[in-house]
Amino acid sequence: MLSLAIESSCDETSVAVLNNETVLSNVISSQLFHTKYGGVVPEVASREHLKKIVEITEIALKNADIKLSDIKIICATSEPGLIGALLIGLNYGKALSMCLNIPFIPVNHIHAHLYSNFLNNSKISFPFISLIVSGGHTLLILAEEFFKHKIIGKTVDDAAGEAFDKVAKLLGLGYPGGPLIDKYAKSGNENFHKFPESVLKNNEFDFSFSGIKTSVRYFLKDIDFESIKNESLVNDICASFQKAVVNTLFNKTYLAAKKYGVKEISVSGGVSANSYLKSKFNFLSESGYKINFPVLEYSTDNAAMIGLTGYLKYKYSVNKSIFINETLFQNAKAKLDYENF
Repeated sequence: MLSLAIESSCDETSVAVLNNETVLSNVISSQLFHTKYGGVVPEVASREHLKKIVEITEIALKNADIKLSDIKIICATSEPGLIGALLIGLNYGKALSMCLNIPFIPVNHIHAHLYSNFLNNSKISFPFISLIVSGGHTLLILAEEFFKHKIIGKTVDDAAGEAFDKVAKLLGLGYPGGPLIDKYAKSGNENFHKFPESVLKNNEFDFSFSGIKTSVRYFLKDIDFESIKNESLVNDICASFQKAVVNTLFNKTYLAAKKYGVKEISVSGGVSANSYLKSKFNFLSESGYKINFPVLEYSTDNAAMIGLTGYLKYKYSVNKSIFINETLFQNAKAKLDYENF
């Protein structure tokens, strides 16, 4: 089952080609120019997707040594994300599926992160606890089987990755903040300052990272950071901040695994690439837990995870005809030149 997948939910234009669970190609074009704005500008991101999507599709097909006419299903991110950016990939995918007269599979971006650890036939045993942690999402999920899962914890304000970005901006490090804080923290003292770790009364598995961001801001003001700023100080603040965030993520995930009696844990999303987070979770391996992280290429937004999730959605769907709109196919006038695509 050859599938072509499209991801355009934020600031990465990505197209992948898969054969079942195996990735044949995964092309990602990151919009690095957002760095000068200190964050993603939605309108600019949408226009860049529009400029790049055909080119990226051509490269993905070429890298996989596959013709467009060989593709059997089209998958694209449908939600959540920046609405303008989503529409570019979603409508492009729909148009391709109509012209090829093949099924179109809309894919939830969060589901895709959840299943990213299954890429390339990697095996995870159900049930497992999944921590999805990125710039836009922080969720704890109990996955019981494919497409049978429930959210047991979520952020009530900022996502963890968002907190990394905002603190990096306060420190003058740039965007995206996660990789930069991870880099500088390696040379810092994690016990330099104790930043708060959120404890919420309503749900022990919920997250909050707005408070720690505010705590950093006031700490910088109290020490007159701009006047005494130096490399060592930045490193120490990064290490202390990172420790507090990672401890929160780890402790709640571990608590959930113990409560639900689960010995398998999956961590995914952009923040899963954080080296301190990985070391913290991998320590659990000594206690009989199996810890799963995606390879770096599949941790951030990418089309490979969209393609896998679309394939699984199609595979486990009882009624596959729901993905095919015959009327649209019959009325579609556009034709593709396969040789020139």
